[in-house]
Amino acid sequence: MKKIAKIFALLCIASLAFSKANAQISLSISVGIAPPELPVYVQPACPVDGYMWVPGYWAYDNDNGYYWVPGVWVAAPQPGYLWTPAYWGYEGGHYGFHAGYWGTSIGFYGGVNYGYGYGGYGYGGGRWSGGHFQYNTAVVNVNVTVIHNTYIDRTVVRNTYTSGHSSFNGPGGVVAKPRPEEVVAMRQPHIQPTAEQVNHAKVASTDKSQFASANHGHPAAAAMDKVGGRPFNTSGHVATNSTLGHPTAGKSGFGAANKPAGQNKPASETKPAGENKPVSEAKPAGENKPAGETKPAAENKPASVNKPAGENKPASVNKPAAENKPASVNKPANNAGSRPRPQGQPHPQQHNNPKPSKPQKKEK
Repeated sequence: MKKIAKIFALLCIASLAFSKANAQISLSISVGIAPPELPVYVQPACPVDGYMWVPGYWAYDNDNGYYWVPGVWVAAPQPGYLWTPAYWGYEGGHYGFHAGYWGTSIGFYGGVNYGYGYGGYGYGGGRWSGGHFQYNTAVVNVNVTVIHNTYIDRTVVRNTYTSGHSSFNGPGGVVAKPRPEEVVAMRQPHIQPTAEQVNHAKVASTDKSQFASANHGHPAAAAMDKVGGRPFNTSGHVATNSTLGHPTAGKSGFGAANKPAGQNKPASETKPAGENKPVSEAKPAGENKPAGETKPAAENKPASVNKPAGENKPASVNKPAAENKPASVNKPANNAGSRPRPQGQPHPQQHNNPKPSKPQKKEK
């Protein structure tokens, strides 16, 4: 009996030590000021079949205070694992940050209602089935024309723990304690946030518009469709004033940020220079000029210029000189008649008599 009691005591000590070690690992930051309320935002549509939703949360920077890490769709580290969100809890006069983790069951996340399946207890946004993740379209935003692993369960649309939009557990926030199944989940093997998630949070810490001191609880980028993808504001529109992701990504789908740089630029930037200029600039110079300018010089001049010199002059110029002169000029000066003198006959004698000599008759 004493031996059994001793073994039980050792198990309790081991369990307590594990709980403390787990708490020390998850409790990484302690702050004297409570985090701001959770911003209300629209969830982007799931971009890829199998991605899991990680809700946004307030992180802390020692120099600049609280900043918002946008909610984002990410790939699970392996099939069958679910995400337990991070949360803030009031402990010993300070607000401690408990990092999120991956596990086969959902652990305690302070009872904070993050929405979209994370109502404060467990997760109602989907489930694993046969190595594939199924989405509950009653609470998560999924394009059913692209993703077909879906179902509808409206019974999870409820707030298990409700206290406005509080982002922490404790006085003035959500008052909740871990349930038995959550305690079991907390003690199970965990997988830390993926490299994508770590980078996602790091990038958010470099954007001043994400800090509560600048946005007063309304971050420029409240959510993203994927890590490095498009940022969305609280209204669900692309956040063009945020440095997170690529606001100019293609509008027909997600992840345009991962396409080659040229595809994310406006069409005028990615096409060759000549194609983006007005038609008159893009075509060869000769094609864009008026018709008269592009033809050879000789074709555009008046007809008289292009024709041979003789053709453009008056008829009298182009004909032989004898043909253009009056008849009296072309005929011999002493010929009184209109008919020419027969070949071979001598020229008639001229006399002092002014009367002209009669022409001789032709011989037959």
